[in-house]
Amino acid sequence: MPYGYTGKILVADLTTGKLTVDQHDDAWYRKYMGGAAVAMEYILRLMPAGADALSPENVLVFAHGPITGTPISGASRMSVNAKSPLTGAIGDAQVGGFFPAELKFAGFDAIVVLGKSPKPVYLHIKDGEYELRDAAKYWGMGTGEMEDTLFADLGDKKYETMAIGKAGENLVRHACIVTHTSRAAGRTGMGAVMGSKNLKCIATRGTGSVPVADAEALKKITQWGAKNVRINAAMAGMQKYGTAETVLAQQSVGGLPTHNWDSGVFDKAEDISGERMYDTILLKNDTCYACAVRCKRVVQDENRGVEGRYGGPEYENLATLGSYCMVNDLGAVALANQLCNIHGMDPIAVGAAVGWAMDAYAKGEITKEDTGGLEINWGDAEMMLKLTEMMAGREGFGDYLADGMRGASERLGGKGKDLLTEVKGNALPAHMPQVKRSLALIYAVNPFGADHQSHEHDPGYTPDSDPESLRRMALLGLTDPQDPLNLSDEKVRYSLITQQFYSLVDSVSVCQFVYGPSWQLFGPDHLQQAIQATTGWDVTIDELAEVGLRKILMMRLFNAREGLGRNADKLPKKMFKGLSGGPSDGYKVGEAEFAHALDKYYELAGCDVASGVPTTEALERIGLGWAVAGGGAAAD
Repeated sequence: MPYGYTGKILVADLTTGKLTVDQHDDAWYRKYMGGAAVAMEYILRLMPAGADALSPENVLVFAHGPITGTPISGASRMSVNAKSPLTGAIGDAQVGGFFPAELKFAGFDAIVVLGKSPKPVYLHIKDGEYELRDAAKYWGMGTGEMEDTLFADLGDKKYETMAIGKAGENLVRHACIVTHTSRAAGRTGMGAVMGSKNLKCIATRGTGSVPVADAEALKKITQWGAKNVRINAAMAGMQKYGTAETVLAQQSVGGLPTHNWDSGVFDKAEDISGERMYDTILLKNDTCYACAVRCKRVVQDENRGVEGRYGGPEYENLATLGSYCMVNDLGAVALANQLCNIHGMDPIAVGAAVGWAMDAYAKGEITKEDTGGLEINWGDAEMMLKLTEMMAGREGFGDYLADGMRGASERLGGKGKDLLTEVKGNALPAHMPQVKRSLALIYAVNPFGADHQSHEHDPGYTPDSDPESLRRMALLGLTDPQDPLNLSDEKVRYSLITQQFYSLVDSVSVCQFVYGPSWQLFGPDHLQQAIQATTGWDVTIDELAEVGLRKILMMRLFNAREGLGRNADKLPKKMFKGLSGGPSDGYKVGEAEFAHALDKYYELAGCDVASGVPTTEALERIGLGWAVAGGGAAAD
């Protein structure tokens, strides 16, 4: 058993009720590390091509990484992967909190879920013991009610859970999985996959510890991080305002998506800002296991019935539920965020779908006849809340939006098609390619659709970047900083290299706000040292980058099996139309520069330029020949 791991992966076949444990050697763990890369190894090997995402054939994997459960900041993270019912491509969601560390303490590096139970069940894991238990009692409950009831039944409040709410049970295609009632594996519909398998939750409790190769070396890095939290300006801002501080930062450069992406400025941005939250409804800061950063918001608003146990809105949610929809009621945004955590839905997808509906309704592309009589007007906070509830229950027009904005448009015969703001069906998060140009490329090529946490954004690599950021970039071979508004060949190279790093981060399962190549607390060298201290492996930064590339190409290979390659790497039409108002007035993505950037990206990433599919040569070079031999649709 390698240091940093338990050496055990629990495989639960819900169809037969059989639970088994897989074990792998040191070389296997070093090759994939953990997280999404481990998940992809299982998914490519066990899931047949063309399987429906909501069928028993889908393979759902929960996996953390080597330093999960150690006392270093930012290390209690987990990936959740399966085929996405929202996109038809690979699904991916990340989550933190306490569940990942607790699962390792309970004796497991990952959980692989197969099949479908004939009745609602939950998976109980405690100190190496495991069993499926009846969950009929908990079916229909929201996340908070379920946790209260389950903990009372177990007689122990120290369990950690990963659970679905009403949205997952109703197969809402952007349903998510919630832990600690306030952290969500939020994107690409992993909650719907869990619901399709009749798996209500996973409850875990562990009293074990994590074996490390060099405890003293790990302690030094941990102490360095705890000290530098107070020195790093970005970390200080994260502690005070959380990611919500980004609202006014984006507004100042014209990068706050507004009016369903027609503009980058919202004239009422201050009303939904992190500063306003801090001054009004912020109750306290929360954290994940052993993390000194403490960026998690906990809010309370008695007027709106917002409870602290459901956390608080992050930047993305303030924008999607706020500026996307022209809503400036902070209490309403906080309540919508709470509803998403209770019912288990992705707030980005929810807010973006409502913003799209408001846009389509205002332009007359959808009418009361389509909405069941609802007037879906810009800035209507109460309607935004109503539609959030209706989505979770698949009620009325909410049933359409429960399929995501693309799914809703398709079911309505293509209405509002040109107003969509999604890639591969996954809603655009609240960072604008018109203002940070590399996002245009990464949103398009990212295997699971538009995602803002799949590479480092443009401001991290400019001539004006701080010296420490440039030092970290140089560790990755990046020494030619670029303007945020270009999409040059060097910017493409930067995009891919930092995408590989973020992909590594999701395979090692550490927090992207704590480990990164730019403003974060720890840089690439610190992550390398933490992995070395934990595992005893003499890993290099280049070897770690290859882990990141391996995960990316496995995901692209999965998509190729499902018929998705360059044909799916497209941006919505709104990205090529000039923005209106503020510092970004007239900004747009150039179609020619975008097409060239795609060509360059595929060339650098080891993909066929015409199809966007990984080449057999590239896959074999990084040890993935087995995936091609097993039926992967690689390009020759």
